[in-house]
Amino acid sequence: MSRRLPAFVALVALAVTSTVGCGSIADHSSPLEPTASDTATIAAPFSGIAAIEAIEREHDVTVGFAALGDGGRTLEYAGDDRFAYASTLKVFVAAALPDAVPADDRAADVRWTQAQVDASGYSPVTSQHIDAGSTLEALAEAAVRTSDNTAANLVMDAVGGPAGVEAYLRELGDAASVVTDHEPELNTVTAGSERNTTKPMAFATALQQVFESDSLPEAERRMLLEWMSDNATGDALIRAGAPSGWTVADKSGGAGGVRNDIAVVTTPKGERLYVAIFTAENDPTATYSDAVVEEVARVVLAEFAPPSG
Repeated sequence: MSRRLPAFVALVALAVTSTVGCGSIADHSSPLEPTASDTATIAAPFSGIAAIEAIEREHDVTVGFAALGDGGRTLEYAGDDRFAYASTLKVFVAAALPDAVPADDRAADVRWTQAQVDASGYSPVTSQHIDAGSTLEALAEAAVRTSDNTAANLVMDAVGGPAGVEAYLRELGDAASVVTDHEPELNTVTAGSERNTTKPMAFATALQQVFESDSLPEAERRMLLEWMSDNATGDALIRAGAPSGWTVADKSGGAGGVRNDIAVVTTPKGERLYVAIFTAENDPTATYSDAVVEEVARVVLAEFAPPSG
């Protein structure tokens, strides 16, 4: 589904004290190659369209999501529209590391400076270990669990910078995402540019490939899922909207008017869902609301819940 996006597009510069990504919706008129999801999924009727539209009206936001279930079942709403990805990108930064860097090098100490921390913004882990340093694997964990910006930048550099992360996404079948900058600049999105943006369907498909293809060895897949399960930033988002007994491993992103969450959701019967929810305030001066993502998640996941009774 594709529909008209808000007329405004704000330029947002993320302050160094911001938690995760920030931005707004960029122009989405440029044709792109189809993602893997265009041919590998089965579109399903979505009875919650009216509920999503009501959320948009109530909160004055623009919503896009994609959800991929077992057997190729797919639900989406504005799944091919462009949104700022913000710090949800950090999952793919971390996932790219094992393929790009040998195990011995991932276990070697890395050092950084106070100037790097100051430039990167939100860095709750790396700011406490400037003297001691850390391994690349531990930095990847910090990027996912706490959304540490300095950690994400160091890991990104190890996999080839923004171009290396984008190349990894292409290997996962994501032909849409445009990875241009490090933190915090990756949160800046401008009108008429696709820099630092993605599409919900592209990110949901890429996330599915991380965990269901051979792009990561099994041990690294389990580790990444554990990091996402215990992350410190997602409790009020998809996890809050999930039915009782469902488990959610996620990575959030947001600042300014953008709030996003991507997640691996597991039902009590063991079905895995790969969900990407992106939201943007229509008022460029407004700040994001966690409640929007929670409400969207509640509607989306209800579509995959078994009938009651």
